Amino acid sequence: MNSQNLSGFARTTRPACGSRTRFAGPKAGLALIVLGCVGLGAMAQTAVPTSGGTADRTANSAAIRATPVRPAVQGAAQGAAQGVASSPAQLIYQTESGLAYRPDSEPDVYARERCKLDVYHPVGASAAPTVVWFHGGGLTGGNRSVPSALKGQGIIVVAVDYRLSPKAKAPAYIEDAAAAVAWTFKNIAPYGGDTNRIFLSGHSAGGYLASLVTLDRRWLAVHGMDPDRLAGLVPFSGQSITHFAIREERGLVRTRPLIDDLAPVYHVRQDAPPILLISGDRNHELLGRYEESAYFWRMLKEVGHPSVELLELQGYDHGQMAEPAFPLLLRLIRQQGK
Repeated sequence: MNSQNLSGFARTTRPACGSRTRFAGPKAGLALIVLGCVGLGAMAQTAVPTSGGTADRTANSAAIRATPVRPAVQGAAQGAAQGVASSPAQLIYQTESGLAYRPDSEPDVYARERCKLDVYHPVGASAAPTVVWFHGGGLTGGNRSVPSALKGQGIIVVAVDYRLSPKAKAPAYIEDAAAAVAWTFKNIAPYGGDTNRIFLSGHSAGGYLASLVTLDRRWLAVHGMDPDRLAGLVPFSGQSITHFAIREERGLVRTRPLIDDLAPVYHVRQDAPPILLISGDRNHELLGRYEESAYFWRMLKEVGHPSVELLELQGYDHGQMAEPAFPLLLRLIRQQGK
C-alpha cells in the first residue's frame, strides 16, 4: 500500500518488508515510519490529570496542537465523533470521577481502593464513540487521567485505575482491566456512548492490558462478554510478550523474554477487532518494545488478521511517543465510524 502524505513534515515512502525507511532526524523535523496505509495529522498535548465533577468548554483548550495544515486538522478533529449533535468544539464536557467498577461487596480492600474510573463525556451526546484508556507505569505505578489530547474531540473517555504490582500479583490487574471494560459496556449508554464503538487504548503497561483483554477472550468471558464486540485496539508502545513486571514477580530479570498465556502475542487470532500498533523509535524505545510490536504485527498478519497496522514514530523515545500517537488513535475512531 502507498503511504499517505505526512502533513508536509516527513518524507513519504513505501518501506520494503524487513527494511527500515530513513527520515531526517528529530532535529531536522518530525518523522514517522509507516507500515500500512497511515498518516499523521497533528501533534497532541501530553496527558494531564482530570478533576472530578467539572464541566468545561473546549473550544480554546488546544486539545490538538496545530501543524502547518491547520484547516485539515480542524476538520479531522470535528469529524472524530459521528452521532454528536454539535461540533466537538461547541460541546460542553463533564467528568464524573471516582466511579467504582467493582461491586461494593468486593472483599479485597485494595481492589475497592484502586478499582475506580473517571468518565469524561460531552453533555447531551448521542451514539458517541468511547475510548477506555489505561495508564502506564510498568504495572507498578501510575494513576488514571484523561489525556488532554482526547479532550474536546466529541468522544467519551473512560480513564481507569487498576491494582498495582507488587501489592497485587498477576493476574489481578488484568482482571481489573477486564472488569473496567465490562463496566463500560454496561454503563456507557447513559453518558451518550455507543456500545458498538468502544475502543481500548493505553500507554506502555496500559497498552499491554488493553491488548491482552482484547486478544485473550477469557478475561471478558468472566463477565459474559466477547472482546470481538470492541471496535478497535490501539496500544501505545505496549508489551506484546509477557510483561516484565510479571516476570519480576516470578524472579526473572527484565531482559529475559517470556511468552506464555499472559502475553498478548500468545493469543493472536484472525477474528480480533481492528488493531493499530504504535511504537516509538526502535533505537530509543524501552527494552526492545518496537521489535515486540513488529513481531506482534507479523504474527497477526500470519494468522490472517485483516486489519492490523504498525507505526514507528521515529525520533521519539518510550515516553515521548504518546504525544504524536493520539491523533492516530482519533483517526482510527473516525475511520471505524464511516
